[in-house]
Amino acid sequence: MPVKIRLQRHGSKKRPFYFIVIADARSPRDGKFIQKLGTYNPLTSPATIQLDRQRALDWLEKGAQPTDTVRRLLSFKGVLYLKHLLRGVSLGLFDDATAMEKFQKWHSEHEAQFKKKQEDAMRERRFRRNPPYQRQERRPAGNAGSEG
Repeated sequence: MPVKIRLQRHGSKKRPFYFIVIADARSPRDGKFIQKLGTYNPLTSPATIQLDRQRALDWLEKGAQPTDTVRRLLSFKGVLYLKHLLRGVSLGLFDDATAMEKFQKWHSEHEAQFKKKQEDAMRERRFRRNPPYQRQERRPAGNAGSEG
C-alpha cells in the first residue's frame, strides 16, 4: 500500500486550513486517513505549522512519501534535516550525541530567525492599524490673505 504524507483541506471558502495527515495514496484528498500529524494555517503571517516531529520522522523512515508542499513544511520544521543526521549516524559517520547537538544548534538558530519574522510581522500589523501621528505645518496667520 503506497502511503503519502499530504495536506487535507478544511476551513471555509477562501479561508484554508489544513491537517497534515498520513493517507493511502489512492484515497481522496479529504477522505479517509491513517494518522494526523499536525496542522498548517497559511493565513497567519508567518504561516503557523504545528507538527509532531517524531511521528513524522517515523513515517518517513517507514517509506511514506511527502507531497511537494508537505516536503517544504517538513524541511522548515527540521524533520528532513533530522532524518539526514540520523542516516549519518546509521552509516557510522558520527554518533547520536553529535547528531542531536547539530540538530539543537540548527533548531535554536532557526527559532531565533522565526521569532524575528514574527516580531516584524506584528510590528508591521500594528503600524498599518495605527500609523504614527504626523504634525501638519502651521502657516503664519498674518500672511494668509496677502497673496499676489
